[in-house]
Amino acid sequence: MGNSGSAVKVCTDHQGGINWLSLSPDGQRLLTGSEDGTARLWSTADSQCHGHFQGHESYITFCHLENEAAFTCSADHTIRKWDVMTGQCLAIYRGHTSIVNRILVAKDYLFSGSYDRTARCWSVDKEKQIQEFRGHRNCVLTLAHYSSRDVLEEEEEEEEEEEKVSRDLLVTGSTDCTVKVWWVSSGRCYQTLLGHTGAVLCLILDAPNRELFSGSTDYTIRTWNIVTGEQLKVFKEHQGSVICLELVNRHLYSGSADRTVKCWLVDTGERIQTYKAHKHSVSTLKYHAGILFTGSGDACARAFNSKSGVLQKIFRGHKFIINCIQIHNELLYTASHDGTLRIWDIRGICKRNKRRLRKERSVQGRSSQKGRLSRLFNNRVGCMVQQENGE
Repeated sequence: MGNSGSAVKVCTDHQGGINWLSLSPDGQRLLTGSEDGTARLWSTADSQCHGHFQGHESYITFCHLENEAAFTCSADHTIRKWDVMTGQCLAIYRGHTSIVNRILVAKDYLFSGSYDRTARCWSVDKEKQIQEFRGHRNCVLTLAHYSSRDVLEEEEEEEEEEEKVSRDLLVTGSTDCTVKVWWVSSGRCYQTLLGHTGAVLCLILDAPNRELFSGSTDYTIRTWNIVTGEQLKVFKEHQGSVICLELVNRHLYSGSADRTVKCWLVDTGERIQTYKAHKHSVSTLKYHAGILFTGSGDACARAFNSKSGVLQKIFRGHKFIINCIQIHNELLYTASHDGTLRIWDIRGICKRNKRRLRKERSVQGRSSQKGRLSRLFNNRVGCMVQQENGE
């Protein structure tokens, strides 16, 4: 049974629900995007708001933070780029004809997915659309990006001669039940991955292993070879929509509307753990130092021992669904539709988990040593018996 915890700080500056929370690569700042049409910048050093980005004409659906620039997308059909230091709007990307659901920044590219059934690619430094990806029959909900250099062998790359100018690929998941892979340079569809019978809600990419994982409202997670488009495995044990995914050390964690998270061995497809105790859908999850943190529609965040599945702590205080969580310097940040950003101290459970891991390694080490000594003893006994028998 987990112990409840209280937040060390509650930030109430937003006037509407927080839809997303992004952490900068250097860990110094957080960005929140809200139903109030604004984004706010927070320092992880003092937990104070150091920036207020205003300009969108409707609610912000998603946000992304780099070290020097912030990006927001909105139901006003636009994407905006902001200067982190001054709060100035540096660029407005116009072209979508409906709500922009997701954005993704990779290299010099800005990618976006929308209810207008398209994904688009923009130049980060210019207010210019580079490419449009048209082919989905319904809205684009989720995005991933990789380079063919990460996954294709030299002979395979030669087959794609026309695409060698740019080897970047965009992956899109849609409510039309398909996943599509696109060449960024031409906008041509490279693969359409068929198999889901419900909307694709989440994607996670493992480019070095040529694998893509997709979660859907059809209650399944599917694994795909992103080079051949072959469906590799189907994970079927959830009893509700798969909402979020996390991949760590060949372990796949999936959060679902069935109020559970499940852990799967990617290589075998075996489900090895189920994390219960949620009273509503699992909306977000994050793995950190052997602990699985979850956010739920029941307004609570939870910490589980990732190996045993034991609930270690419940974080209570939010009033509505937790939409996103981040972790930095043993602080847990939770953003909720209640409009608050809450900050929780997780040093205690991190320390306990580290002690547990050390103890387990010590026990495993002693067990391994006992096994070696036992084998050595048995070998010696075997040799003595053979000598006595004159063998």
